[in-house]
Amino acid sequence: MAPHATTPYTNGATNGGRVPVDDVSFNRTSAAAPVHPTAARRNIPVVVNSPTSQFTDEYITSKFEYRGADVVATENSIEVTPTVNNFEFRTQRKVQKTGLLMVGIGGNNGTTLTATIFANRHNITWRTKEGLQTPNYIGSVLRASTMRLGVDPKTGRDFNIPVSDVLPMVHPNDLVIGGWDISSLPLDKAMYRAQVLDWDLQRQVAPYMATIKPLPSIYYPDYIAANQSERADNLIPASLKKDHVEHIRRDIRKFKEENGLDRVIVFWTANTERYSDIVEGVNDTAENLLRAIENNHSEVSPSTIFAVASILEDAPFINGAPQNTFVPGCIKLAEQHRAFIGGDDLKSGQTKVKSVLAEFLVNAGIKPLSISSYNHLGNNDGRNLSSQAQFKSKEISKSSVVDDMVDANHLLFKRADKSLGERKNEHPDHIVVIKYVPAVGDSKRAIDEYYSEIMMGGRNTLNIFNECEDSLLATPLILDLTVLAELLTRVQYRRVPEGTEFQSLYSVLSLLSYMLKAPLVKPGTDVVNSLGRQRLALENFLKACLGLQHEGDLLLNTRTW
Repeated sequence: MAPHATTPYTNGATNGGRVPVDDVSFNRTSAAAPVHPTAARRNIPVVVNSPTSQFTDEYITSKFEYRGADVVATENSIEVTPTVNNFEFRTQRKVQKTGLLMVGIGGNNGTTLTATIFANRHNITWRTKEGLQTPNYIGSVLRASTMRLGVDPKTGRDFNIPVSDVLPMVHPNDLVIGGWDISSLPLDKAMYRAQVLDWDLQRQVAPYMATIKPLPSIYYPDYIAANQSERADNLIPASLKKDHVEHIRRDIRKFKEENGLDRVIVFWTANTERYSDIVEGVNDTAENLLRAIENNHSEVSPSTIFAVASILEDAPFINGAPQNTFVPGCIKLAEQHRAFIGGDDLKSGQTKVKSVLAEFLVNAGIKPLSISSYNHLGNNDGRNLSSQAQFKSKEISKSSVVDDMVDANHLLFKRADKSLGERKNEHPDHIVVIKYVPAVGDSKRAIDEYYSEIMMGGRNTLNIFNECEDSLLATPLILDLTVLAELLTRVQYRRVPEGTEFQSLYSVLSLLSYMLKAPLVKPGTDVVNSLGRQRLALENFLKACLGLQHEGDLLLNTRTW
């Protein structure tokens, strides 16, 4: 029986082209099941009836007042001056045909994501001991969560809408998948190796997965753990970093051309690297970084090579790992080319909980004295992190997640008195431990202790045990980051009344922060780790593109006569 297919091909990364799969035969578990709501296609556009919004077949154009406040503290008062900046946004309505090229496609995340897309695209059901399972995109912020759009005037109740329906966005089923890996295993065998998905599902998606073979990648042994060397059998033959950049650029162009794509997103989901040293004259400016690549300098990492190649090809590059891929020269190169970058490190489990709990404690007026985080896991990510240099990268990304919440409260945490020679503000003790335990596989265990001071010298201890299937939490975030990156390439803005031409957003896509542990932001601006603020920023931006002002949760209609 031929596979049930809505799209009669998938990408074959051996040549970047389309490989027919209509002739693949295998036993399906059941007849086609109802499509899960998170995977359903809906074509009900949001139309705003307002003079600030204009809808044409090509664009959604909106006027938006960005309201803020300038605050100046003097000896006698705190002076607040409201500010208003007027913007006009223009969003292209036609969704681009988009390809996703993953670096590390043969790993747990890459194979799980690809199999999930195939399962949803072909509506493949499978059986477990709990019964029949339906493919879905649960865990995706865009596909599986809603946001408040306004109030139904008839009922007075909030009207909530799937986030993916606010503006035209790529449906995950439509993504064309390809990528690079240092391991040559085709994706069906790499999926078996990962041991993430149920066997009955693996059995059915395997014929589709087998059509994708990873493109050769680059391998600098100094950057990842020595225990990864046994996988490295699929390498670009060139030995010079400048040749690696050109090879990857050709791969991107070929993938785009052979699949008829409008846009390619490149995503790093490969191993965590060690941190690169920031060296003056090497990676501090765009020109120096390109020269360092030309000179084969040792402090140019594989992920930075991929980022540079993507920038030069105008392919948004997102770093899903914790290393410092975006050295200063890389950010400046993206600025020069008006290219998009985003990162760092997927925020899926323990760190996401930590950003919520730290905010809860500090906003409740409770003073965290220490935050102790212990993890153990048994997948290849854990194996790589058993090396100290790679663990250090992860430790840094996990440790910074509470900084902005702590810095915002000078009542609980003392500011440094520079007159006394103090350099650092008071901060909770924060430790992170990660251990490799092969037996637990992809099922990560995370234990957190929050030890806090409460009133009159009292103490409060909060312990959390979190067991999660690591890759099944991470892969929906890769989808979200990819879909949002594509959307943001279609959004332009201009300030009014200056009457300037529409232009693209700033190169660093900080609107992706909700899904990232160590959000990359515009140099010189504050990092926001608060999960609530990150989510609100994303919602408000989507509303702004429609011409809707932020309502907040004041809910005056419930508090007035």
